[in-house]
Amino acid sequence: MDFPILTVITFVPLLGSLIVLLMPKDKERLIKQFSIAVSFIPLILSILLWVNLEKGGGIQFEEQVAWIPTIHVNYHVGADGLSVPLIFLTALLTTLSLFYSSFTIKNRVKEFFFLFLLLEMGMFGVFVSLDFVLFYVFWEIGLVPMYFLIGVWGGPRREYAAIKFFIYTLVGSVAMLLAIIGIYLNTGTFDIIQAAALRPFVENFTLGALAFWAIFLAFAIKVPMFPFHTWLPDAHVEAPTAGSVILAGILLKLGCYGFFRILLPMFPEQFHRFAPIIAVLAVISIVYGAMVSMAQWDLKKLIAYSSVSHMGYVMLGLAAAALALGSEDMLTSQAIAMNGAVFQMFNHGIITGALFFLVGVIYERAHTRDLKAFGGLASKVPYYYGIMLVAGLASLGLPGLAGFWGEFFVFRGTFAIAPVYAVVGVIGIVFTAAYILWKVIQHVFLGPFNEKWANLTDMETYEKITLWPLVIFMVLFGLYPPLIVDTINAAMTRLLSGL
Repeated sequence: MDFPILTVITFVPLLGSLIVLLMPKDKERLIKQFSIAVSFIPLILSILLWVNLEKGGGIQFEEQVAWIPTIHVNYHVGADGLSVPLIFLTALLTTLSLFYSSFTIKNRVKEFFFLFLLLEMGMFGVFVSLDFVLFYVFWEIGLVPMYFLIGVWGGPRREYAAIKFFIYTLVGSVAMLLAIIGIYLNTGTFDIIQAAALRPFVENFTLGALAFWAIFLAFAIKVPMFPFHTWLPDAHVEAPTAGSVILAGILLKLGCYGFFRILLPMFPEQFHRFAPIIAVLAVISIVYGAMVSMAQWDLKKLIAYSSVSHMGYVMLGLAAAALALGSEDMLTSQAIAMNGAVFQMFNHGIITGALFFLVGVIYERAHTRDLKAFGGLASKVPYYYGIMLVAGLASLGLPGLAGFWGEFFVFRGTFAIAPVYAVVGVIGIVFTAAYILWKVIQHVFLGPFNEKWANLTDMETYEKITLWPLVIFMVLFGLYPPLIVDTINAAMTRLLSGL
């Protein structure tokens, strides 16, 4: 494809945000409509990207020009079966978030939509960058708009949550920057693909281990992985609805993506050596996240902690694959575990994105997220109940819905490689089922009807339009997972063959 599709996908949101900046702030309706229209361009192009992707073809749609020749920094972008589904997910959730926000954001509209489009550019940039400096620039660009989205449009403790989010991520970023400089000094290149092929610090395991843990810290904070997760509940609870959707749906995936794109290909020996530690942290994330979710009565905080648990599945699949590096007999199980990990990333984006939209729907009406305050809403808001039921069952991994396959693949691959981790991790599924069915479905929708909500109204048209695409994907990928697994599998098989 001669058309610079990745550059257009990445920078159209930036162009849109700059135009929004030039618009009169009292033209709120025009700003909203324009921003939504702009977001459709990368969404359509991301579909074309997926359709034109050659499965198993490695990095494609590459563009490379010199950017800062003095220090060998290039504008180098490309995509493969790992990044293309995440680019599509980013475009989809951004468009839905902007559409939803056009009905719910009433103050400082111009700034909100400017920052949201800027954030979209940063997220696209991370998924397409093949140069360390470019990757780092986009990584940081994604940090700033989210800080303001939480700090300006968030809840009562928004400033505390925004600063905590910023500091945590910045600490990881600084550690990663030091490691990047070390890799450059060792390999002489900032190119991610070339540096991975050169295997930095291959002659010095200790230095390699230091670089490994520095980058690990940056990505683990972003995932978020136990014990680096404590910024997440505050950020989720205080963020506006669309901010929570993007935070859970995309920003957490930036860390996971970094593990696949950078850490595993560049430090396979260190990853293999430290995989037991990472697997233990992953299992703790799964079980601890699910147990803490079960203890919550704030619906938003419950879903926030569930993200810690669900991202644990991603890390467990990745750690299991790293544990078996060097074993030819385990190649199939490695690929299955990694397929499950990437599929789980995508599924979590659509499922948790939907759940946070649903939290926003009920909060806009009731102005509370306290689960004990509800009861018997199933007959009062049947449409809302139906959507919540599908999203909740997808989150707990019911067969036939998308959430099942990611977890199934992870456990199938992990069980063959390290059965103890898989068995302990299964406990998380039990707690997940418990908090979805008991805390969410039982307390909100079943039981005696709380007359306090006699005037509660069901979902409006714009809310249905926001949720339906996500519900369709939950069912579609649940019934026919090869639609996405074939794309992921080709990329994971190629990645494993190069280690």
